[in-house]
Amino acid sequence: MNPVEAALVWLNDPLNWTNPGGVLDRLGEHLSMSAAAVALGCLVAWPIGLWLGHTGRGGGLVVLVSNVSLAVPTLALLTILPLTFLGFGRPSVVVALAVFAVPPLLANAYTGVRQADPEARDAARGMGFSGWQLLRRVELPLAVPYLAAGFRTAAVQVVATAALASFVNGGGLGQIIRAGFGLDIAAGGGQIIAGGVLVAGLAMLLELVLALVERLVTPRPLRADRRRARRRAAQAVAGG
Repeated sequence: MNPVEAALVWLNDPLNWTNPGGVLDRLGEHLSMSAAAVALGCLVAWPIGLWLGHTGRGGGLVVLVSNVSLAVPTLALLTILPLTFLGFGRPSVVVALAVFAVPPLLANAYTGVRQADPEARDAARGMGFSGWQLLRRVELPLAVPYLAAGFRTAAVQVVATAALASFVNGGGLGQIIRAGFGLDIAAGGGQIIAGGVLVAGLAMLLELVLALVERLVTPRPLRADRRRARRRAAQAVAGG
């Protein structure tokens, strides 16, 4: 039996899904730590990005933080953080994944506010809106599609990367892959492929769901603008 056939057999075994430590248990762990990491990233990145976008300052800081965060390998953080007071297990995994989630959340929050219609801003100021009222009642609603795009990117990246949590006893679907590597290739090859399929399938399903959500929260005129921008970019690439 080749590894692909072994993976199909492994996935079709109900005991691999329902036993303690099976797919359903690992899926719950994977989703819970991914959700916690994205939520922590939102708590950190969104207030900073929205405020910097509102003030019009700190664009260079946003780029710097995003680039530095992306430059730090998640596996390196997962190796270093367990040696701190966080210890091995879920807390260090959540913090490491949250760092990975910050760049798209921060950049899109900043961009969303900066892209708000200047005429809408001027009209709000003419009505006597304070800075906080302007941000809350004008800029934030207009930035929602950008926030949704950043959330979508961060969530999919975190879910796909959370498989590395198994290296520091963090659980998740990566534990299935790691257990397969603990066996010889003939016995564990199918389990390794099955674990990889589960992680990839979960990430793609989340991408589809969040893409639909992003579309729903994006006003139709803005959707048309984005389509035109993509067409212009494609034409520019083709012309180049």
